[in-house]
Amino acid sequence: MDAMSPTPRVLPQTWTRDTGLAEKRDVWTAMKRGMLGRCPRCGEGKLFRAFLKVADKCNCCGQDFSGHRADDLPAYLVIVIVGHIIVPLVLSVETNYAPPIALQLAVYLPVTLISSLALIQPVKGAVVGLQWALRMHGFDDTPAEGIPPV
Repeated sequence: MDAMSPTPRVLPQTWTRDTGLAEKRDVWTAMKRGMLGRCPRCGEGKLFRAFLKVADKCNCCGQDFSGHRADDLPAYLVIVIVGHIIVPLVLSVETNYAPPIALQLAVYLPVTLISSLALIQPVKGAVVGLQWALRMHGFDDTPAEGIPPV
């Protein structure tokens, strides 16, 4: 190697009982990278190929994302987060000011819709990052017995 060539990136490793030496995966780092729409493994490649469609694999490190199973969890989490913000706000405004219902609908519905749309992709990315870090749903090193690869 000459002085100008980049050094190869070495991933931290940990020991597991089932597979021996394996790549170490930090949960918080993987979730943060997923929230930013980046690959939970390298943090450089794109996690999404469309608004909520997860890419088949990372374009930088080659991590396969086809086994992820986020399903409805991101939607449930967004409902909980937005609900815990909007409902106390609605109750506070209603008890203190009692504005007309039409005004409340004109304000609360768009705020709820916009905040839900703003949160759904970061939350889904965090869920995929969590699954990758915990080696869940196709992100493990050894595939399940009897299940053919996708």
